[in-house]
Amino acid sequence: MTYEDILQFAGGGATIGNLAVRVNEKNPNHHLWNNRGTWWCHFTLHYPDYTSERIRVSLKTNDVEEARSRRDELLDAVR
Repeated sequence: MTYEDILQFAGGGATIGNLAVRVNEKNPNHHLWNNRGTWWCHFTLHYPDYTSERIRVSLKTNDVEEARSRRDELLDAVR
């Protein structure tokens, strides 16, 4: 599943799961990591059947400011 797939799926009103995130306000790059110049986002979804899945998606940018914006958009869409 890609960044765009998650946004489209969540934007359609579908419930993906319960988002489990811990936000460290002191770290503006929470849930982000840079892999060879491309920023990625990672988080965990918990499903109604008591299973969970760790999601890792490429944000398809090398700009940290854009990555933060896309991360925030992504996490807001999944909530």
